Amino acid sequence: MANAKLRLLYFDGRGRAEVARIILAAAGKEYEDVRFSFEEWPKYKPETPYGQAPALSVDGVVYAQSIAINEFLAREFGFHGKDNLETFKIEEIIHLWDDFVTPTVDVLFHTDDEKAKEAGIKKIKEESVPRILNFLEGILAKNGTGYFVGDRLTLIDIIVFEGVNGGITSQFLDVSKYPLIQKNFELVRSNEKIASYMASRKDTPW
Repeated sequence: MANAKLRLLYFDGRGRAEVARIILAAAGKEYEDVRFSFEEWPKYKPETPYGQAPALSVDGVVYAQSIAINEFLAREFGFHGKDNLETFKIEEIIHLWDDFVTPTVDVLFHTDDEKAKEAGIKKIKEESVPRILNFLEGILAKNGTGYFVGDRLTLIDIIVFEGVNGGITSQFLDVSKYPLIQKNFELVRSNEKIASYMASRKDTPW
């Protein structure tokens, strides 16, 4: 992958492409960050395999699905598991995280009825948030290294970092009572290449 030409296609926001951007930043890999407005989306949509974004072009071949993109980049650049069991654990936590993120996104962006949205947000705050944060804190406590899996930065650390740090879900995630999640956040933020990217990344509403 060192010499591969990468193009990441996504809307002009963080959203479901930001984890991929952080991985690439941490790897020091140059790529073309193709951003477009919602009005420009019809121009780029035919380039994608399933009419969805994000999409990743690798030497001209375009792939899709954000989780698949993130896992591919993590494997290629050394941010996935060192063996199958570590990979298994990382992917387990990724899907646990997605069990929180997907319904949250549905409530925020795909629920038109205001009463239903209000009820959905209430459920997120009272049920979903404590559940995911308690799970994550427990995983960190059991692993005991400051990282979710193993003793080094991996994909799941980056995913949670982005989720807490301005991602779509961050408005709900108060981690002030979760010291191990806070410690993990600081470990990720202290990565020199990630810190440099965060300091210079484009400020967008989402």
